[in-house]
Amino acid sequence: MTVVVTAVFYPKPGKKQELAQAMQRGIAAVHEEKGCELYAIHDAEDGTITMLEKWTTAEDLDAHGAGEPVQTLNADIAELIEKPTLVTRMTPIPGGTEAQGQL
Repeated sequence: MTVVVTAVFYPKPGKKQELAQAMQRGIAAVHEEKGCELYAIHDAEDGTITMLEKWTTAEDLDAHGAGEPVQTLNADIAELIEKPTLVTRMTPIPGGTEAQGQL
């Protein structure tokens, strides 16, 4: 079963663009990982950067969390975030059409 994740990053004041740029190397590496279906950052209205992720299995997500790309990402952004990233795992509850009812 697929797993969807949100990861909310809290940039230090005036550092949002720098944070988004610093995340690029880690994002490129994650896109190559087994089971990565979606891994994309978004500029949220509340001043955060939110990552939307979709993984083929929980095992793929667990391997990602323990992998080198996440270590790279965390090292690249350490000085640019104000507080720890809020990560939430979710299991899709399909609804509506197959194409539109789940991420």
